[in-house]
Amino acid sequence: MKPSTELFELIQSLSKSEKRFFKLTSSLQTGEKNYLKIFDAIDKQTEYDEAAIKHQFRNETFIKHFPSEKNHLYKLILKSLRAYHADNSVSSILKQEIKNIEILYTKALFKECNKFLMRAKKMAIEHEKFYFLFELISWEKSLLEEALEDGQFTKDLDMLIKEEQEVIEKLRNLAAYHVLYSKINYVFRSGGFVRNKEDRELVEEIKNHPLIKGKNTALSNRAATICYYTQGFCNLANGDLEKAYARFRRVKEILDANSNIRRDLAKRYARTLNNMLTCQIDLGRYDEARALVNELRDVTTQKGFNSIDIQVEIFKDTYLADLKICHFTGDFERGLSLIDDIVEGMEDLGGKLHKEQTVSFYYQIAYIYFGAGQYNKALFWINKVLNDNENTLRQDVYSYARLFNLVIHYELGNYDLLEYISKSTQRYLTKRQRDYELEKLVIECIRKLIRANDEERVQIFAHFRDDLNDALKNSEERIVLKYFNFKKWIDSKIANASFAETVRKAI
Repeated sequence: MKPSTELFELIQSLSKSEKRFFKLTSSLQTGEKNYLKIFDAIDKQTEYDEAAIKHQFRNETFIKHFPSEKNHLYKLILKSLRAYHADNSVSSILKQEIKNIEILYTKALFKECNKFLMRAKKMAIEHEKFYFLFELISWEKSLLEEALEDGQFTKDLDMLIKEEQEVIEKLRNLAAYHVLYSKINYVFRSGGFVRNKEDRELVEEIKNHPLIKGKNTALSNRAATICYYTQGFCNLANGDLEKAYARFRRVKEILDANSNIRRDLAKRYARTLNNMLTCQIDLGRYDEARALVNELRDVTTQKGFNSIDIQVEIFKDTYLADLKICHFTGDFERGLSLIDDIVEGMEDLGGKLHKEQTVSFYYQIAYIYFGAGQYNKALFWINKVLNDNENTLRQDVYSYARLFNLVIHYELGNYDLLEYISKSTQRYLTKRQRDYELEKLVIECIRKLIRANDEERVQIFAHFRDDLNDALKNSEERIVLKYFNFKKWIDSKIANASFAETVRKAI
């Protein structure tokens, strides 16, 4: 059985200050510290090699029960991280405060307990931490029962019960919005956009849900951000970019007006900016898009946005946006200048980039090389996409990568191979229940092209352009142009011009 790499990945994820804190707290402990020897050995490795560690400590007694030593070290590191980050989030602080309240209560120090409770309750209200607020109100009821004779409490039990009911209602409201968001997010995570009748029906169901369609249905700022965020997704699914942008902008406005909640929802804030960025690119507002790229990068300097997961999110969003702007403007030379930094950044982040994010970079890099006329390099990167296909990831990228793959092979003159690839692509799309007419047109055109001579190919491209324009009258069919601009490719072939030149002329 292959050794587990979980401990290695945890140690490699630690910052210098986190490692320093772990060693400092460990030095305060007495006795033998075998776990520090293991920690240092793993920390020096660039790839996990358990056999090397066992050989290094072959004369040590602890190596005989290495799995339990690894487990012990893993738990100690997590304990150290909990202590290190104890004051870094509102949730962590509230958890500590509630524990303090519990300790003071059991010692019958009710006056001191009430001070902690009021402070924690104020924080929970300001940050809309309703789960903690519910628990704090329960403690407040207990304190009220204990301290009525001291006259320390101004609220009566009925007022507290009413307050508790309001918190429960806000919790239910927030939970309901989370369910709706999860449903719309599933459509986008699995396919990127609505792919079939079932997806369209689900989007319509969510769009017309009373909590999404109604006015003033969100009972908190947190719920309101999910409401507008979900509305934005529904508009994106239906191709209404202007409305989608307006809804995402509203999410940003709510979070900007509530800095405490914005810090707590840092990832949602970053994703909101990215969704606004996507809308601006698709609307052809490239100057506004570049400004949003800079704004998104500047966010990393703000409090609450310096965690590694946010850094990864912003790296992915900004560089992918940079590449997409190059695609749509035909500035493929600038795209080439970004590739080294992107590849280096991906290597530095290692396993912190999700497979879906990595695959998206592969696709966009392939597009840049294609636009620059470097078809062999484009093929290399698109093959990295096709070879990484997983059913759990967004299938839109893989589906359009197969169509893009046909175009790359055509440019390389691999006509014999295209006969086979076009058939396998058609089988793949049929199996995925993708009912886009344009995808069928692409495959049919490629098949005709590989069997034709040069003169016939011009006519085939002309007919393909007419069929394509008819298909694109359906807004759902236009989605394909986000992945590869078949219109400009056809125009370039008819005009005998480069793809990049043809794209630039249209700007």
